[in-house]
Amino acid sequence: MIATVCHRMEILQVDFAKPLDISIPLKAGDGRLSAWYVPPITMEPVRANGFVGSVAEGGSVNFRDIVFNPHGHGTHTECVGHISKEFYSVNQAVDRFMCMARLISIEPEVSARTLAWEKPGDAVITAAQIESATGGDFQEALIIRTLPNEESKNTRAYSNTNPPYLTEEAAVLLREKGVKHLLIDTPSVDRETDEGLLKAHHAFWNYPEAPRLDSTITELIYVPSRIVDGVYLLNLQFAPFENDASPSRPVLFEVKVRKEA
Repeated sequence: MIATVCHRMEILQVDFAKPLDISIPLKAGDGRLSAWYVPPITMEPVRANGFVGSVAEGGSVNFRDIVFNPHGHGTHTECVGHISKEFYSVNQAVDRFMCMARLISIEPEVSARTLAWEKPGDAVITAAQIESATGGDFQEALIIRTLPNEESKNTRAYSNTNPPYLTEEAAVLLREKGVKHLLIDTPSVDRETDEGLLKAHHAFWNYPEAPRLDSTITELIYVPSRIVDGVYLLNLQFAPFENDASPSRPVLFEVKVRKEA
């Protein structure tokens, strides 16, 4: 299924039959991903008045109750409602689900700074690294793959590990460059423990000064190493929860430049 897309005065060719899924699914039991000290996902058959929601147990259908936390159990997309006093829903924040995205790979630096939200020895992603990796060419979405890119990212228990995160200056850069959708393969753009300051979240969404209500952050993605850095068409899919965050499934499509429009 080949489509043509006009973007920035170029005609691009996209093959929608070759999607590149960069999400990590919600999973119960062994081999699951987790962060933020949340208990395991539960997926249990409904049992009531003689009914059992399990075909394996004699029921007519599989009918399960699922308990999970979108922030801690898999790939999720969040809006400014994640940090605001006001209620904002990610389901209302996004009304266009396709945009151009740049994928970059960065090996976080070791910080030497002592701040309330950044400590010496932390692994951080800086504004200078992002500027260099993008070559100054920013798209509507930016996808950050951290290095090394082990497959264990799909099943890690991240709690109490202080994973890599963005510096406040890096988040400001993205806002100033007009990046609306930030995707990253860590549990958060901020330090695991930072006295509740969440400097990168606040800087990216420009909250509370002038909140960017149509901008999102997607965390806990996984970009396989076979997908090379570059520009892609991004389809940002998520379940329509009226909540600050929702489980999501970002999908990339390779693009080829055909000619100028």
